[in-house]
Amino acid sequence: MSKESAAAAAFAALQETAQQNWAGLREKPLILIGAATCGRAAGALNLLEEVKNELARLQLDANVLEVGCMGHCYAEPIMVIYNEGFPPICYGYVNEGVGARIVRDFLTEGDPGIEFALAALEPNDMFPTFADFPRGIHENKIVMEQCGFIDPTDINHYIATGGYGALVKSLAMTPEEIIDTVKSSGLRGRGGAGFPTGVKWETCHNAPGDTKYVICNADEGDPGAFMDRTILESNPHLMVEGLIIAARAVGAQKGYVYIRAEYPLAVQRVTLAVQQAREKGLLGDGILGSEFNFEIEIFQGSGAFVCGEETALIASMEGQPGLPRYRPPFPAVAGLWGKPTIINNVKTLSYVPHIVKNGADWFKKTGTEKNPGTAIFALAGKVVNTGLAEVPMSTTLNELIFDVGSGIAKGKQFKAVQIGGPSGGCLPESAMDTPIDFDSLTRAGAMMGSGGMVVLDEDDCMVEIARFFLDFTQKESCGKCTFCRLGTKHMLDILERITKGQGRPEDIDVLLELADKVKAGSLCSLGKTAPNPVLSTIKYFREEYEAHINEGRCPAKMCKDLTAYYILPEKCERSCDACVGSCPTEAIYDNEDRIKVINQEKCVKCDSCMVACPPQYKAVVKLSPPHLVEEKEKEYREGKKKWQKK
Repeated sequence: MSKESAAAAAFAALQETAQQNWAGLREKPLILIGAATCGRAAGALNLLEEVKNELARLQLDANVLEVGCMGHCYAEPIMVIYNEGFPPICYGYVNEGVGARIVRDFLTEGDPGIEFALAALEPNDMFPTFADFPRGIHENKIVMEQCGFIDPTDINHYIATGGYGALVKSLAMTPEEIIDTVKSSGLRGRGGAGFPTGVKWETCHNAPGDTKYVICNADEGDPGAFMDRTILESNPHLMVEGLIIAARAVGAQKGYVYIRAEYPLAVQRVTLAVQQAREKGLLGDGILGSEFNFEIEIFQGSGAFVCGEETALIASMEGQPGLPRYRPPFPAVAGLWGKPTIINNVKTLSYVPHIVKNGADWFKKTGTEKNPGTAIFALAGKVVNTGLAEVPMSTTLNELIFDVGSGIAKGKQFKAVQIGGPSGGCLPESAMDTPIDFDSLTRAGAMMGSGGMVVLDEDDCMVEIARFFLDFTQKESCGKCTFCRLGTKHMLDILERITKGQGRPEDIDVLLELADKVKAGSLCSLGKTAPNPVLSTIKYFREEYEAHINEGRCPAKMCKDLTAYYILPEKCERSCDACVGSCPTEAIYDNEDRIKVINQEKCVKCDSCMVACPPQYKAVVKLSPPHLVEEKEKEYREGKKKWQKK
């Protein structure tokens, strides 16, 4: 028997055991509770305890699993119940007391509690209106297929659902065949740059030297991005398998997972996944009895955003300051400790097992010719359904935000979407038909990035949004490049002046000139893309900059120095003291007519009074520029005098 056949036979034994274990779970009612970070923040661990206590109280025999996140973060805590005679049903917003009631009624009386259900997860005749999530027709889950449906701490669940089968297949392939498969698939790096993965692997494979390394870049630091964290918390073995296959392809015997320490649950689950894979013979010397040796080590980063750049990441791992270096040579030729090194993002590696298992042509059936496959986005901001969505490349921004994300929250008007992380661009409503792919987004003035997407509404000031993101990148600059270190600081100073009403007529032109210099003179992508929020907001929302500079007015009434709060006398209910009680600085008082008035010198513009004012009154308003308060008060006094004369 060949070593490849022996490996397949050894894995078949593992798979049989895992499948028996998996089938045993369904012999009883099965309850899944999403307990990734998003679920835990919403109370999933309390739900888990509540359900277990209820089962014990009723002496019901059921299996309860703590699983990851299926992407519907907006509806956490989430619970899925498999009960014989019913389709699997997913419940959302399962707050305290609700979980116990659902379990009791469903398992004892056969009442599935449809009023609490988000959806039935399989086609069925029983509940046709819950045949699928409304957004299901737009999604195509590849990487996230098992997220939220298997226990991420049990390797048997991953194996039973097809996991590590691609690794076994790769052991029977030559490294060149693996690389050709990945190249033919057209897979592009999902870390932001979109570089062809197979080309990178081929470069490393052909580089001279016996010692080579593979690294998973899990240093996710974009504001509003949580794709990598969710994958690692929900299905860590998928990334581990992809990393092993990458090592097989390039000839590496050592790999690393570079993960930020601020992701404690992800660190815990990846560490456990590596340990379990080693115990099953899927890591270490002679994997599954083959001649392939490979080990994985976990390296925890300290949270520097610049360490997401691959050469800075390598410097960090070598014990040096996390500073990028000049390229070439590229890491695929001279990387970690000067050896050929492959660095791939979590999502990139997570596609690899699917591609090896199903073939390049299968992967190319989704997406476009130059951008095959799917994209995973973290929907954050003012969208109704926040969370993760995996959609085919070529899906439009409009479909993602309004069909998958269900549009803008609180009935507000859509204004823009900031896409591509802090260095991405802000695209307006006129760009909503832009397809989601690397090339189309770049042409529109944004970029794919790692998949962060922040949705903005009518209450967001685009000058302030540009300032916010530039403030982040300026603080995260390593300082190595003069243009990045000083150029972004000058740009930030100008934006801060503009948001305070101190802008100058020449500021927009100066910002554009500085942006060009920073992009041209920076060494790494952090500096080269840092001006993108400024450039895109000037391109699409120049009139807001001009209003700030020329009129001292913030059209969105978001910039505190350019706004003031005012209580409309005609709408204020004299006996209502809601705003008075909510004000932290005691800036609201009654005038001689017992109408509420705001002392502008004391007001800190915290928004508390506007939130506290009963919706039937809506007496508190924002005014911009601030001097409009004086005009409004003058109108009130003049109107009062006329009334008194009459």
